[in-house]
Amino acid sequence: MAKLKNIIMQLSDNDYLAIYDSLAEGGAEKSAYLLKSMRESSSSDNAIMTELDVNTNAYYTLRSRLNQKIEEYLLQQMENPRTDILKKVANINEILFTKKKAIAIATLKKLEKELIDYDLSNELTIVYKALKKLHQNTDEYFEYSQLYNRHVAYMLAVDKAEDLLSSYFIKFGTYSLTGDDTNRLELILLNKEMINVCALYESHRLYIYQNCLNIFHRLFVEEDEENIELEPIEDILAKADEIFEMYNLDSIYFHLKLVYEFLKLEYYNHYKLYRKSEDFFELVNESCSTFLSNFSLYTYPSQFLITKIKRNQRLAEKQKLSEENSVIFQDYEPDKDDIPQYISYICYRALSCYYDGKYDEASRWLNNLLNEVSLKKYQNAQLEVKTLLALQYCLQKDYELFNQLINSIQRQIRIIGKDNCMNIQLLNKMMKISLSESKRNKEEKIAELGQKFNNLTPDQHFSPTMLIKVDEHLIAKMVQ
Repeated sequence: MAKLKNIIMQLSDNDYLAIYDSLAEGGAEKSAYLLKSMRESSSSDNAIMTELDVNTNAYYTLRSRLNQKIEEYLLQQMENPRTDILKKVANINEILFTKKKAIAIATLKKLEKELIDYDLSNELTIVYKALKKLHQNTDEYFEYSQLYNRHVAYMLAVDKAEDLLSSYFIKFGTYSLTGDDTNRLELILLNKEMINVCALYESHRLYIYQNCLNIFHRLFVEEDEENIELEPIEDILAKADEIFEMYNLDSIYFHLKLVYEFLKLEYYNHYKLYRKSEDFFELVNESCSTFLSNFSLYTYPSQFLITKIKRNQRLAEKQKLSEENSVIFQDYEPDKDDIPQYISYICYRALSCYYDGKYDEASRWLNNLLNEVSLKKYQNAQLEVKTLLALQYCLQKDYELFNQLINSIQRQIRIIGKDNCMNIQLLNKMMKISLSESKRNKEEKIAELGQKFNNLTPDQHFSPTMLIKVDEHLIAKMVQ
């Protein structure tokens, strides 16, 4: 609630009234009431739920939709002046054909300044091309030719940076599933290429793009060593906030703020500063569905799902993630063509059900994944998914399905090599003891193997089984 209430309190009176009227007139009375309550009273969540006569899930949905309505309104307000400028750019040929030269030049010079303020480089090339034409017979022709050439080159650099950004996170998806050294080397090279491209120009946009990649790379691929040449991540995050504030009408930056909130969350988690990370968790979680759907060109959104599982394990009071998911992902449609992100999403849903004791539902998620997507290219990921599914069968005491699956898992282990999947080996042994007819020392044997499992160091690659915690609760379930 903190993020939403903070936004509502910072709205101007005119913006608040406009949003309230829009909701009330559009038939969203409950959303309008929630907006008014957060703006004008200090009522708790429970009090507002009672007044609205809704349960926790319905309240969460209401809050999420109100947040979305406010963001849409603010984005619309932000885009209006930009739209006016773009219309002017579209009319440049009309100016050249119908206005006197002096008026045309004055108009284009004013438009140039506005485009620089908004950092619209593509449109600036059109303006400089026109100014170049108007100064064919003057000494200023060379100056505008140079400006035109420089902005064309800069525009290509920005395009290249965007391509590198998306290529990096596609490659990271593959690396996350395989942990392959070749994929890791490719990520390192892509990071270096991005640094070289962005070094060509002093540009805040290139700085923002570069550090979408660079911060993530330093957290999940090449951890920082003692290198004084690297700009501290906290300094980068602070500078990015200044850029977003300075160019607050930039629609791309409006959305990339969410990427940087995610990077702040992961940065503080990485260094186990969990109290600070909480400040950013809710900011990302409230936009979780949108984040997963629309931000894979700028970061790796599925990492947030792993962070959610780990956070829930740390909390003293566990949350019912499977119930929250039914609300958060109500309208979410995962992209099955993006296999790494799709696998991560399905495993997150299955793990959420597992932690809430819904083993049958967890099985359905994992079975559907194995039936819908071919994982032959990703042997490690396939083995992880099958083992996670076997655990659900084990806890349901479904001997037939477990035995069928465990034979397939054992064959795959022989192909991959026992030393490359110690976590799978230990889990398999625990599950076999759990379902064995012998009842002698079951609990002690599983507990001993569980301690070894818990002491394993997580690999860099995708490993949902390492998100299983072998605790007293799981051991008790396995020996029932």
